[in-house]
Amino acid sequence: MLLDIFDPKAPPKPVGIDLGTTHSVLAVVRDERPLAITTCDGVPLLPSVVHYGEHGQVLVGRSAQSYLERDPERTIASVKRFMGRGWGDPQLSRLGTYRFREPKTPDEAKVVHFELGGAAGGETRTPIEVSAEILRSLVSSAREQLRSVGGAVITVPAYFDDAQRQATRDAARLAGLEVLRLLNEPTAAALAYGLESKKEGTFAVYDLGGGTFDITLLRLEEGVFQVKSTGGDSALGGDDMDRALAEQLLALMGFERAVDAPKPVIALALGMARDAKHRLTDAERVELVLPRRGGGERRHVVERAEFDQLILPLLERTGKAARRALRDAQLGPTELDGVILVGGATRVPAVRRYVAELFGRPPLSDIDPDLVVAYGAALQADQIQHDRGDTLLLDVLPLSLGVETMGGAVDRILPRNTTIPVGAKATFTTYADNQTGFELHIVQGERELARDCRSLARFTLKGIPPLPAGQARLEVSFHVDENSLLRVHARELSTGIEQSVEVKPSYGLSDEQVEQMLIDALDHGEDDFELRRLAEARVEASRLVLATEKALAADAGLLDERERTEVPEQLARLKAALEETLPQGASGAHASRLQGLSQALDAATHAWAGRRMDRAFQAALAGRDVGTVAGSVQHARGVDAHLEEHQKAQQP
Repeated sequence: MLLDIFDPKAPPKPVGIDLGTTHSVLAVVRDERPLAITTCDGVPLLPSVVHYGEHGQVLVGRSAQSYLERDPERTIASVKRFMGRGWGDPQLSRLGTYRFREPKTPDEAKVVHFELGGAAGGETRTPIEVSAEILRSLVSSAREQLRSVGGAVITVPAYFDDAQRQATRDAARLAGLEVLRLLNEPTAAALAYGLESKKEGTFAVYDLGGGTFDITLLRLEEGVFQVKSTGGDSALGGDDMDRALAEQLLALMGFERAVDAPKPVIALALGMARDAKHRLTDAERVELVLPRRGGGERRHVVERAEFDQLILPLLERTGKAARRALRDAQLGPTELDGVILVGGATRVPAVRRYVAELFGRPPLSDIDPDLVVAYGAALQADQIQHDRGDTLLLDVLPLSLGVETMGGAVDRILPRNTTIPVGAKATFTTYADNQTGFELHIVQGERELARDCRSLARFTLKGIPPLPAGQARLEVSFHVDENSLLRVHARELSTGIEQSVEVKPSYGLSDEQVEQMLIDALDHGEDDFELRRLAEARVEASRLVLATEKALAADAGLLDERERTEVPEQLARLKAALEETLPQGASGAHASRLQGLSQALDAATHAWAGRRMDRAFQAALAGRDVGTVAGSVQHARGVDAHLEEHQKAQQP
């Protein structure tokens, strides 16, 4: 049913948008209740499909769906799976009807380009442009009923990374929308469910859509929605169920390798698989008529039990993420007050049975799982527009954020599952004498070494005066806003030189990279710890070698007879250990050896260092009054103590 026309003199109406893989929905709040805007087809669900005609016409929704089989190479579906992705991403190799333009430059490789019509060198579109068309269509329908559309809260999967979130914001800007906030889909669903049913407690939100899966555990209490943990897979959804069945159908049609089939045939198989999935929600079996390669046709019956077995590996992937989220939140299934289902793929009976077994209780589905996310977004948009403080959303970071330090280790500034919005600071120092710049490498992930995490951004802070190692101090601030977008600010404290960067990576994580990051962090935890210990031991040993060589060049005359032999010997041993090539698995033992040799060199130079300091004080006393010198010494001790507290060697 269409909404009544609003007062044309009323201010622009804020909206909530679920920009989905399979369908998209726009909703508003009227009389304190969320309502979905219907499309020109008279239904709230707009198929997320765009067709680009040869003569420039653009069709969106059901009218575009009819071209999926007729003209698949000019018709884009499930574009959400490509948001924030780059050339070479595993998503591009999945069974589908798309053709992608091969990049000619590194910059082109950062963004996927769909080739329309399959002709190299012809028209192309990016996922941002395709998504903008879907948003324009939603807004066009809304304007027919609301007259004036205001800002929008747009939902994204909780496991979308910075690149995918930024791509979503860019699509909205291209469509002429003001983004009030990017809201995680499970949080939006919980918001709609909590406010609609007035229930409180601890809930799991199991969100399986067309192309993404999220699992979020949160607490609803007295208007506060606090996310305890989140997990998922940004490349897993109902499309994968269609693809698994379509591959079987293509084999029955006579194609040994599904990807070898012509694009129109692949489109036909995907369409038949999708239709069979929907029909199997109510029926125990469906009969399909398949065209055979070379002519003719054959009949094939798909049993629900057969389909359930086919998608079981996909469901088990959701189970792994759900169990990890429970561990992160330190909760057991019996401690939950309910499980909320979100996403069209949760209509599949096998999914509902799996969720019931996983959590030991039947899931809640009081609100339409296709609409609940848009409802929550609309409620949040209404609260932002009217500055209502009766509800507070506390979301979390899905992965840790940090800085690469000297030696390749990671200093985590913001750990995963930190509540957002949030800010944090850390102080670093120079590693080498006369260092005039800092190179900052921002990373995301759970591994101990930067090379095993995802690189988000690099930038350099220049113009620092040449000072002895350890005297320049760099304060690095991280701030993650309510949209989960990161901003980094760096300032050298003695000079005030500063620089900021909005972390906007131009390509996203690979197919299972986010999920794999957590698995790798667990599987390689002990090895990573030893590798980090080795990296830090190398940094400290190198620093000690440089300091000792510098001291020998300046004050070798202060060595006593024993030290003239012992100090060079200990120095040579430490330098030789630094240059050794290690066999695999020897990092822990070598780290301990480096630490031992560093301690031996430090002990050998201890008395000599005292004599060097005494001579420095005597030189400073010459021609100066005792009060002035005492003040200088006290200040120097204070600076040394401060630096020692914050000393972290940063990669030059």
